[in-house]
Amino acid sequence: YTTLFRSWYVRLKIFFSLREKFVPQAVFLETVKIRKKNGQLYMGNMIKVGMADLKVCKCPDALTTLGLGSCVGVALYDPVTKVSGLLHCMLPDSTQIRNNSNVAKFADTGIDELIRQMENLGASKSRLVAKMAGGAQMFAMASQNESLRVGERNAAAARAKLKEYRIRLLAEDCGLNYGRTVEFYSETGDYVIKSVGKPQKTI
Repeated sequence: YTTLFRSWYVRLKIFFSLREKFVPQAVFLETVKIRKKNGQLYMGNMIKVGMADLKVCKCPDALTTLGLGSCVGVALYDPVTKVSGLLHCMLPDSTQIRNNSNVAKFADTGIDELIRQMENLGASKSRLVAKMAGGAQMFAMASQNESLRVGERNAAAARAKLKEYRIRLLAEDCGLNYGRTVEFYSETGDYVIKSVGKPQKTI
């Protein structure tokens, strides 16, 4: 198991480093039409969240992140001020990694920072609710070693951190073996999940 763990750990490090190197992290603003629950249309900016990244916004803007495999997309929302935030975390625990300066890479420090930035934008921690998606098992493995199940551990770490803050997790779409692209809408609190070959889902 030790040899197997080291082999998978090296592969994961290479995989994550390549993703961070070649996938752009810059914010893009795309003006989109967003439909309210009453059917009315309005215009807002769709803000991209990169890998190991987080962003916050206010209504009428929305947030999106691509390529959630074993990563988890944690969306936080204040339904009164309609301030929202989205974290794309890649690993569960910042204390287990030496190079942990990017707080958004980890579920624990990422949620801390997401809450801080949302409060700066006018959200109240006591009103925050959460939704999340991702945490897939993208590679088939014969071993049952929990340390290799990064997706499960990411989702579990996010749940634990939300529980620590007493933030209610309203819904989640986690696990299985396929990737997800997500969009979070500040106007409605809808979390839209898209996957290749799967029906679109809103939680």
